Amino acid sequence: MDSTELRIAAVVPCHNEEASVAKVVADLLAAVPGIVVYVYDNLSTDKTAERAREAGAIVRHEYTKGKGNVVRRAFADIEADVYLMIDGDDTYEASAAPLMIKTLLDGPYDHVLGVRRQDESGSAYRAGHETGNKVLNGVVGKVFGENVEDMLSGFRVFSRRFVKSFPAVSREFEIETELTVHSLHLRVPRTAVPVGFRDRPAGSESKLRTYHDGFKILALIIGLARHERPVAFYGLFGTLSWLVSIILSVPIVVEFYNTGEVPRFPTLFLAFTLLLLGSLAWTAGLILDGIRRSRHEAARLVYLRYSAVSADEHRPNGNGGDARTGGAGL
Repeated sequence: MDSTELRIAAVVPCHNEEASVAKVVADLLAAVPGIVVYVYDNLSTDKTAERAREAGAIVRHEYTKGKGNVVRRAFADIEADVYLMIDGDDTYEASAAPLMIKTLLDGPYDHVLGVRRQDESGSAYRAGHETGNKVLNGVVGKVFGENVEDMLSGFRVFSRRFVKSFPAVSREFEIETELTVHSLHLRVPRTAVPVGFRDRPAGSESKLRTYHDGFKILALIIGLARHERPVAFYGLFGTLSWLVSIILSVPIVVEFYNTGEVPRFPTLFLAFTLLLLGSLAWTAGLILDGIRRSRHEAARLVYLRYSAVSADEHRPNGNGGDARTGGAGL
């Protein structure tokens, strides 16, 4: 399919990826003719920007540290019909890009996730990362009630209406989690495509910190659960408070029934306090759930302002293009 009227842009966040960024850019340009590759240099101290520019990328700089800040900036700056996001460490097979873009258009979908499949060496995942990824996928799946295959993948393709309705509040590596949750709570059309995943090239070092970043992502999931499932979140605390209140108060009530006396006033006050706190928690959850629904309706209306991009709307005419006027031969 030769979608020559499409504006396709690749966003490549980079921090000290001198050893790999040129190959990533070259692979993208070879895989998707007409694509415009934007490399966002995030406080690199090596020659990442020079290598990317030499390979044919448009280089921009984001001086606030963190992948989330890069994605936030890129999504605001770049105007395109289809957006591709891929890490600059050359661990993903860029040759999967045409299939992912075609899948997005044929759907049409708004979010195509590249699900990582390790190469034959089986050593692409660092120790603990694969297990941690599965655990976090399970947590998100339970919280939001939908199956998540590879929440932390950095290889994705988006439609314009997904990108321009995405708030992007995360600062660092939590951005992949936020992207996943955004697609879940808006219930946008989405699918997944297997992509190759391999070791970093020699001379390239991972920026991930297994436990530090894992706890930050888990904290984000808890925060998102509080925002997206307030009745369940606050209702849990409210119900626990009620149960403890009942456990504390039942012996006092029985003793009062038998003797007509209440000898443990502090325990009784604690039981009533917990009963009140439980009621307040449930009330807060119900109020916040109403606010959540209004927020989702507003987000949905913003999302619907943009039309879907589909293969049927773009016919081949033999012209080239860039991220504003051209497209790609797929």
